[in-house]
Parts: sequence; C-alpha cells; structure tokens
Amino acid sequence: LKSNPSNNEEKEAQTQLTKSDELQRLHSQALSAYQQEDYKVAIYLLDEILAVCVWDAELRELRAECYIKEGEPSKAISDLKAAAKLKNDNTEAFYKISRIYYQLGDHELSLSEVRECLKLDQDHKQCFSLYKQVKKLNKQIESAEEFIREGRYEDAINKYESVMKTETEVPIYATRAKERICHCLSKNQQATGAIKVCSQVLQLEPTNVNALKDRAEAYLLEDQYEE
Repeated sequence: LKSNPSNNEEKEAQTQLTKSDELQRLHSQALSAYQQEDYKVAIYLLDEILAVCVWDAELRELRAECYIKEGEPSKAISDLKAAAKLKNDNTEAFYKISRIYYQLGDHELSLSEVRECLKLDQDHKQCFSLYKQVKKLNKQIESAEEFIREGRYEDAINKYESVMKTETEVPIYATRAKERICHCLSKNQQATGAIKVCSQVLQLEPTNVNALKDRAEAYLLEDQYEE
C-alpha cells in the first residue's frame, strides 16, 4: 500500500488481509482439533488452508498424521511425498513414508524410501534401524522367490519360514509367507500340508485367489473333486 496507494491496491490488500486472518483462525482450529484427536475435523480444516497455502510442508505433514490416525495410509504418503520435496533434507518424511509402506507389506518401496533418508543423513538412527530390518526381509523374500522359480520348493518353504521369524509384528508378512508356502506345498504334491496352510490363509483372506487356486490343486491330488 505504501508503494502504490491506489483504490485497487487497497481493495486487494484488504482482501488478502481478511483471507490471512481467516486462514490463521482455521489453523488454530485445526491444531485444536488435532490435539483433541478429532482427526476428521482437522483434515477438513487443513484441506481449506492447503487449498490456499499449497506449498506449506508442515501443514502437509500435520494432515499426513491425521490421515495415518484415520487409517488412510495412501493419502498420508501423498502428503509426505510432497513435504519431502518442499522441505530440504526432510529425513523425517522419508522415514515415515518408508514405515507406512512397510506396514502395508510393500517391502520394496519401503526399502527405496528409507535409502532416500540415509542419502540425506547416513547416521539417522531410526532410518538405519529400519533399513537393516527391511533389507534383511527383502533379501529373504527375493531368495525364496528365486527358489520357487527354480522349482526348489523345500528350500523356498524354509526361507519363507525365516521371513515369519524375521517379522513377527506386522501380520501381513506372515500371511504372504503362508500364501507362498501353500503354493510350494501344492506344487510339491504335498496335498495334506497344502490344504492345511491354504485354509489358514483363507480364514484370514477368504477371497485370496492364489490360495484358492493352490488349495484346489491340492484337492485334485487327493481326488476331492467336489471341494
């Protein structure tokens, strides 16, 4: 206004000031909602602010936290990826993205993201600890899949049993390991074992197509055609 005190400039300045006051009010409400664990309201308010303040990394990180609490990991990843680009050396964002992918059972993407964190800070304790865990699991799964490709089903079963020992806290890895063990037993014509393990998988995931196909193969070996 000091540089160009025309009517148009004054109107524009007043509009921006009013908008600024409104955004600050929404920001206070969003923080309050977050602290009160009302994450749906916090997300709604943060949506309003981020429609204007598109490049605010911290607001995106806050909304990502809300999405995590609300069980919407893919939306959290989207915000965290933006925050990683918007803020220099954002190791925390890469760590969180890697953790989310790991919890979802995507060990390969988890490994890729945690490496990005370590590129920024090779001494980052949380990232290094996660890196060691994911790298070990990733290696075991790759090795097991190589055995399956070679038709070495007993070796693959042993390797997938190691996967279940390596990761005991994130259930999806045990389920995936059992799904592959069921496949190996079926291919190895160990019908009774295959039916048992496939049934365990199908109790957890009734529509798991791979387990259904492998159990069907096992039933055929046992001449149980109706099943």
